[in-house]
Amino acid sequence: MFDIGFSEVFVIAIVALIVLGPERLPKAARFAGLWVRRARAQWYSVKSELENELADEELKRSLRQAQDDLRQVQEQLRNSDQAVRNEVDELNRSIAAPVGAAAAQPALPAPADGGEAAAVPPAAEPAAPADDYTGAALPDYRPASTAQTPNDERR
Repeated sequence: MFDIGFSEVFVIAIVALIVLGPERLPKAARFAGLWVRRARAQWYSVKSELENELADEELKRSLRQAQDDLRQVQEQLRNSDQAVRNEVDELNRSIAAPVGAAAAQPALPAPADGGEAAAVPPAAEPAAPADDYTGAALPDYRPASTAQTPNDERR
């Protein structure tokens, strides 16, 4: 704090002894010590208060920075969410386009009796071939690796 060496302190002590005398010197030393302690305590108090203020400002600055970073990330997430939604909507539209073309074909009329609709309308039913082979046994054309196993006997 003060750049006072031993020689300066010794000179001050000699002057104080001569000026104050031996009776009042101990009382003056205690009084000077009290004021030095108070000055140091006040200095340390101000110093710690300044350090706390600086730490508070640094903390506030880091909190603001974290909030700004969070806002940026939130905005990026919103943008990416919107981009993903747009992409999904576009994919749905591109998938729905062929389905929409198929939906443009006339639908089957609902049966009047409340029963199930026929799978094929009567006008679109193919003509049966002249030779009916529905009862004939057809050869098995499966490769040898998929040959019939005992569990396949259900056919």
